[in-house]
Amino acid sequence: MLPMILLVLVVLIVLWAAAAYNGLIRMRNQCDEAFATMDVYLKKRFDLIPNLVSTVKGYAKHESETLEKIIAARGANHSGSLDERMKYENSVSGALRQIFALSENYPDLKANTNFLDLQGQLKKVEEDIANSRKYYNAVVKQYNDKCMTVPSNIIASLAHFERQPMFEVESTEERRSVNVEF
Repeated sequence: MLPMILLVLVVLIVLWAAAAYNGLIRMRNQCDEAFATMDVYLKKRFDLIPNLVSTVKGYAKHESETLEKIIAARGANHSGSLDERMKYENSVSGALRQIFALSENYPDLKANTNFLDLQGQLKKVEEDIANSRKYYNAVVKQYNDKCMTVPSNIIASLAHFERQPMFEVESTEERRSVNVEF
């Protein structure tokens, strides 16, 4: 009788461990998928920047320093670790804020249809990026909770599941709302 109870107990523990492990795998894959979705929108924004910069260059020839910073931010290495990529994306966001602030000094630029079209496209992409960041952070929160709570944290530590970083804005200036309406 006792060996049968022990066998059942061992089988239940093995089944629980397998279910916990598979749940952690699924959640980690959701984190990867959520980041990849966000990455698609970031790439779309990345591709719009040269058009925006070339439109602004025609109107703001003597503002070359600002435009060079934007081009440098876009041209910076955007591969690497997750934390490095998040810092890179925050720098691109700051550069875009600069270009929209720069356009305030040029009424003709603000009336340019190409600029207005690009501005509208960027506004839509920024909304998509914000939504994908929210989704990413929600999925990462669930995953991190699972990695840190008992009893699944036992399997997480044994199988080397690491906490994932949330996508956060680094500076207080970047936390302020950006107004792209003119």
